[in-house]
Amino acid sequence: ARFYREEGNRLFGRRHYGAAARLYSQAASHELPGSPEVSVCFANRSAALFHLGRFEVCLEDIARAESHGYPDRLLPKILLRKAECLLCLGRLQDAADALSVVENKIAVDGIMTSPTHQALLKKLSQLKIKIHEKESWPEPAREACGDIQRKSEIWEENDSISGASSSLSLNFDIERGRHLVASQDILPGQSLLKEEAFVSVLCPGESFLLQDSSETAWDTRVTNADLYCHRCLRQLLASVPCRGCSYAKYCSQNCADVAWEQYHRTECSLGALLLTLGVFCHVALRTVLLAGFAEVSRLVEWSHGDDKDLHNPEARCKHLSEAPDTRAGTRGIPGCNDNGQYQSSYQAVFNLLPHAEKHSPEHKFLCMLSVVAICKQLQEAGLEVAVLNQESSEKWSRPKICEKTSDELSPELKIMAEAMLRHVLQLQCNAQAITVMQESGSRDGAVVNKKPVRLATAFFPVLSLLNHSCCPNISVSFSGTAATVRASQPIPSGQEIFHCYGPHRCRMRVAERQQLLSQYFFECRCQACLDELESDVKSVVSVRNSFCCPSCQAPIQVGEDMLCCSNEACAISVSRESLSHRLRDLQRQIKKALELLRDRKADQAIKMLLKCRMDAGNFLSPEHLLMGEMEDHLAQVYATLGKWQEAARHLERSIEIVEMHHGPSSVEIGHELLKLAQILFNGFAVSEALSTIQRAEEILSVHCGPQSTQIQELQEMKTCLLELPRSVLQRT
Repeated sequence: ARFYREEGNRLFGRRHYGAAARLYSQAASHELPGSPEVSVCFANRSAALFHLGRFEVCLEDIARAESHGYPDRLLPKILLRKAECLLCLGRLQDAADALSVVENKIAVDGIMTSPTHQALLKKLSQLKIKIHEKESWPEPAREACGDIQRKSEIWEENDSISGASSSLSLNFDIERGRHLVASQDILPGQSLLKEEAFVSVLCPGESFLLQDSSETAWDTRVTNADLYCHRCLRQLLASVPCRGCSYAKYCSQNCADVAWEQYHRTECSLGALLLTLGVFCHVALRTVLLAGFAEVSRLVEWSHGDDKDLHNPEARCKHLSEAPDTRAGTRGIPGCNDNGQYQSSYQAVFNLLPHAEKHSPEHKFLCMLSVVAICKQLQEAGLEVAVLNQESSEKWSRPKICEKTSDELSPELKIMAEAMLRHVLQLQCNAQAITVMQESGSRDGAVVNKKPVRLATAFFPVLSLLNHSCCPNISVSFSGTAATVRASQPIPSGQEIFHCYGPHRCRMRVAERQQLLSQYFFECRCQACLDELESDVKSVVSVRNSFCCPSCQAPIQVGEDMLCCSNEACAISVSRESLSHRLRDLQRQIKKALELLRDRKADQAIKMLLKCRMDAGNFLSPEHLLMGEMEDHLAQVYATLGKWQEAARHLERSIEIVEMHHGPSSVEIGHELLKLAQILFNGFAVSEALSTIQRAEEILSVHCGPQSTQIQELQEMKTCLLELPRSVLQRT
């Protein structure tokens, strides 16, 4: 903790306030809760937050420092900071009251003559003058910037499917199982589903160094576990640490308290084991903890009923497909309640298909071993009662103490273990990644480069109803733990709603897609796969991510080991292995160029990227996705140097290649157009920026919704440009 605090002080001195705040958070999570040392971490972090302009959060940290016993002799300093925050927020009376507290404190402590105390008195006097000035000359009320109007989305809730639009219906057949179908014509961008995850567990992901912290021999790397709330997945700057471990961090005391009551009091001491066993085991444990023992035991006992076919989801689905009477509607579909409603509930989670008979014996054995290890740890740590008392059922509030050996689980823990094993098996086919657009590469440029990153693994029981297609008709976006599904294209009434489980026709060849989809225990027969498997149609990936002749740059005919030039006058043959080796070497060179950019050596990065582009043109097709990536990197470097025209030129070439691969209305094009809009905006190319903003808005509102942060940024740029003087607009 001392190291993190001192390293934070070092970065604070260099004015790297964001990195300093995160290191103070690390220090706080390693201190004893309630100790004076942790109060110093909160006070130091409040100073960093003040310099970042995060005044509300700064006030919260000052309050935390006070409540954790901040040293009395240092109180005037943070109380003055509190008054300055209140002044910046326009809360003049509160600021004056805070200064009165400081004055009283100084009066009680007596005469102060040290330079530090004199500086405090000077600051106090300055703040009193500022408050008086603001009271005498109040600032005019600011008009809302551009008064941005956000489109309201038309939404009518489905009576039978929780969180779903009334434009959907739940259907079933033996080939497709449970699935959602359009009950009316659906337009692009229309919201189809809004669902909160039943359970989610944050994935730490890759670690990276904080800005300017590479000089120290100590580990100052951070992961997503340091950057996002472990309960609601909000981005963190001033985290609230767990009272019992240094791993879990939260955005507020409320999130910390709710997580502790619902599941973390049980998970806290199991942290190392859960990280070792993996996220599926962690999700399975948290699922049963959130459901509560009463509900878990009810459904486990129900699954043991006399009629095995009635209680086994696979057998029940088969029975439904053979039943001639369909008047029962959705009531007989697994996961639906007695009223035929499919809700985002533990019952729906429990009825997701585990495919127990399709998993290999070795895999099931490892899953069972992992679950038993968790239950044994719970038993040995004395947490069994805490697990079983998470509900008020009289039957289980005082668990019977059974005679058992030290190696045997209690009957109650065996029930929990059975449910957890079921959930671990379900997750292979039903786990949903919660993703977030995260900044990548250099973080100090005017153009923000972002990529989707897996933030958490979750159960979404309603979203899990969607079947896969390599060419889906929806887009899924996330806000915290909530998923929103929107139509990405027109969907006529009667057509099924398709999600993409990962393998997409624009990113992989059909053989790769089929191999990856085998984990879901089905063979994909979507239209994209049928077109590639049953005809001579080559995939988009095969055609555009191909090699060209190193001699004449003509397309190369595909072969197994040797590839031949399609130009009869050339007819050169080259081995696939040699071209693959050149491709790997090229990728290494591009990686080195990006490292130069991160080290602020932009000129060297440009030289290396231009050389890479020249080399690539000798053996890669002009439409190869890597050619587009190099143009994107060049645009990023030129933007860092403020050379906006060059940056725009390279990014426009990148957009051409991305459009060839993903289509003119894809979310990938939307993100590229957002970057182009940022470049044109910064380069003062007003008319080009406005037309690019309009196109980006049209695409991203379909995929991300009219209230997304991307749309908000585009609208703010547009408002700023339109407010320019008419003479400026006419010149541009």
